[in-house]
Amino acid sequence: MTESLLSVDELQIELITDRGVVRAVDGVSFTIAAGETVCIIGESGSGKSTTAMGLLGLLPTDLAVLSGRAQWKSADILGDDAALRRVRGSEIALIPQDPMTALSPVHTIGSQLREAVHHSGIRGKSAQTARAVELLERVHIVNPADQLGRYPHQLSGGMLQRVLIACALAADPALIVADEPTSALDVTVQASILDLLLELQERTGIGMLLITHDLGVARLMSDRIHVMKAGTFVESGDARTLVDNPTHAYTRKLLGAVPQLGDWSGAPATREGVLA
Repeated sequence: MTESLLSVDELQIELITDRGVVRAVDGVSFTIAAGETVCIIGESGSGKSTTAMGLLGLLPTDLAVLSGRAQWKSADILGDDAALRRVRGSEIALIPQDPMTALSPVHTIGSQLREAVHHSGIRGKSAQTARAVELLERVHIVNPADQLGRYPHQLSGGMLQRVLIACALAADPALIVADEPTSALDVTVQASILDLLLELQERTGIGMLLITHDLGVARLMSDRIHVMKAGTFVESGDARTLVDNPTHAYTRKLLGAVPQLGDWSGAPATREGVLA
């Protein structure tokens, strides 16, 4: 059995608000192994992104109280700033939701990629530039060297998402946290980004925590799915089995909200099929 990269046990996150303390995440547990994609799915406000940001230590420390346990390769990381700094961006990387806000509008694509490469340990501008070009090639950006001097507003949304994926790959992480990686893109571009993520995973064996509200995306991308409602997992299981035979009323409600999810004619039935 493949050893877990990330093991989360009874994670609880309370947020301090003007109206009092809100329990945004209430005792969720899951594991992710190398080469595996685990999806957390739910409506906006269900707690799925809060779960991911809490695990990465990206919630304001004065507004969020975390409890439970999270182990990264047997090391406890939950709420441990020093431990998280050692692995965040290197062993665990984040693909943010909106590329237009995640990238600085006043710095070129090249400078932002070189910064990510610098944090991976590569020194010297020429070596960093060469690595930046290599990363853009890996995410299938045409004429990558020519893109380094451009600014984010000069690239399409799909190209910007590829740049964010390239930044995430800079240190060859073992796990990627993809927070709604296609929600800001149109449908045709979404498909190409999902294909890219699966291709990279097949090639490198990287693990993935996928956050999404789209059960169609979850079924195609994931090995296992956790359905989240009001901070808790109401149903968990193998991706295809869960989508084809949901047992919880909330999961069935999510399925009913996805157009044509029941008609898979012409659509890949497995994760491998997406790459065909």
